[in-house]
Amino acid sequence: MARENFNDLQAFVIVAREGSFTRAAAQLGVSQSALSHTIRALETRLGLRLLTRTTRSVAPTDAGDRLLSTLTPRFEEIEAELTALTELRERPAGTIRITTAEHAAHDVIWPKLAEFLPNYPDIKVEINIDNQLTDIVAERYDAGVRFGDQVAKDMVAARIGPDMKFALVGTPGYFAQHPTPRTPQDLAEHNCINIRLPTYGGLYAWEFEKNGHALKVRVEGQLIFNSAEMIMKASLAGLGLAYLPEQMLADDIVAGRLIKVLEDWYPTFPGYHLYYPSRRQSSPAFNLFVEAMRWRG
Repeated sequence: MARENFNDLQAFVIVAREGSFTRAAAQLGVSQSALSHTIRALETRLGLRLLTRTTRSVAPTDAGDRLLSTLTPRFEEIEAELTALTELRERPAGTIRITTAEHAAHDVIWPKLAEFLPNYPDIKVEINIDNQLTDIVAERYDAGVRFGDQVAKDMVAARIGPDMKFALVGTPGYFAQHPTPRTPQDLAEHNCINIRLPTYGGLYAWEFEKNGHALKVRVEGQLIFNSAEMIMKASLAGLGLAYLPEQMLADDIVAGRLIKVLEDWYPTFPGYHLYYPSRRQSSPAFNLFVEAMRWRG
C-alpha cells in the first residue's frame, strides 16, 4: 500500500471516530478543506461513499462501518507497538560485547558495572578478557578497552580511568634473600616474573623512566604467565619480582606483604579508554553503558 493510501485511511478512521471534520482536522494538524479533499479522493479510489455528511454531523455509511471495523483494530495494534517501542527506548535493552585487558576488567570496569547493571535489568554485558589488541570490528565487539595511546585514530574513545603507574614489587622474604635493586639494570640478577603479551610480540619488556630518560629492560625468571592475577599470586608466594599496575597491588603494599623498589623509575601510562567505531549506530543501552563507564576525574 502506498504511503498516501495509508495516510488517507488513517484520516478516515479519525474523522469517523470523531464524527466531525473540525475535530479531526485539528487532531491531524490540517485544514478542514484539505481533510475533506482527502476523504473524497479516498472514496473516489474505492468507488464507495464512506461517510454521510450533514450540516451537524458526520457518520459512516454501511461501507464505512465495515472499513472502520477492519481498520480500527489494526491501527490500535500499530499504536500499541509504537508505544512498546517507546517503552523500550525508556527501558533500554540489548547485549553489549566488550573486549578488555585483565587489569581493566578487574579494577576499572567491574566496580562500575556492579553499580550499573541492577538499574537496567534488560541490558546484558559480555566481557572477553584478552591481552592482545583485538580487531573489534572484525570480531564483532561493540567496544574495546585499552590504554589511551593504544586506541586507533579512527575510533571514538571515552576515558574510563585515570593515568596510572606500574610498581615493581617483591615480598619481604624475597628481599631477605636478594639485594634490593638500585637501577633497572640490576634486575638482571633477580628472579623476575614475566608476562607474555601478543601485542608486544612475545614477552613484555619492563618499561622504566627517570628524568625524561626512558628505558626498556628484558628480564629473566622461572615463571612466565599471560595473566596479571597469576603474576601477583606468584610474587606474593615469594617466587620473584612482579611489575604490575600499582592500583592492583595497593592493598598488599599497604599491608606490607609486598615492598616497592625502584620507585623513582616508574613511568606514567595513559589511562584506560573505552573505544568503538566512529560509524557505530549507538543504541540507548550502549550510550548508557558508555556514560556509566566514563571517568569523572
